[in-house]
Amino acid sequence: MRILFIGDVVGKPGRRAVATLVPRLLQERDIDFVIANGENSAHGAGLTGSTVDALLASGVEVITSGDHVWDQKEVYEVIEREPRLLRPLNFPAAAPGRGSTVVQREGLPPIGVINLIGRVFMPNSDCPFRAAEAEVARLRKQTSIIFVDLHAEATSEKIAMGRFLDGKVSAVVGTHTHVATADEKVLPKGTAYISDVGMCGPHDSVLGRDVDAVLRRFLTQLPQKMEVAEGDVALCGVIVDVDENTGRARSIERIRVPCDKDE
Repeated sequence: MRILFIGDVVGKPGRRAVATLVPRLLQERDIDFVIANGENSAHGAGLTGSTVDALLASGVEVITSGDHVWDQKEVYEVIEREPRLLRPLNFPAAAPGRGSTVVQREGLPPIGVINLIGRVFMPNSDCPFRAAEAEVARLRKQTSIIFVDLHAEATSEKIAMGRFLDGKVSAVVGTHTHVATADEKVLPKGTAYISDVGMCGPHDSVLGRDVDAVLRRFLTQLPQKMEVAEGDVALCGVIVDVDENTGRARSIERIRVPCDKDE
């Protein structure tokens, strides 16, 4: 089984890249299942019903998120009715929505997805390690194929999570920084790992935002309207080949696919 995970989808350019490129990748790269972090899909901050629907209509099966999940107020209602949209599992239990799901699609074994958020240089949350340990034990009663999105700032925290879950899940991938790392590997016990998969959106930017606005912010320390940039749109992600019987990863491949202006 080949699972495509797409990094943080940023605004309209990111949604356009998903809509254009995912159908092509499904065919050209023999992809069976698609997961995307969509927490920046609405104007670069948060999600709305329309952006969730757009990602799902483009072939994404599960949408993960992170610290910006609540930026658009309408998501409170959306996340309660849409089981394919996740918020970090280690948010308070009273938060709307859910932090994991198991998808059963015809012709495929059940696929579990867990969304976590880190604690280092991030907003307060419960321990992601303890939350992951308990949830993995629960999901493994339903499936051996489990994909984990750890939305976190610190590389050390992400690597530690990969090692902590090695052999217990199929993959641990990092999101949040919008910058792809070059450390993809299959860990010794069979878990695919990468510290950050990068972003899906405009790369002629500062993390997806207009360069001039970001520079003014750094130079003046004054508030700026951070518009989503438009140039050099590309989809960043990883393709993980998973053994359907054991849940162990055979390989992980980092990809960056440009989205032409005319597409």
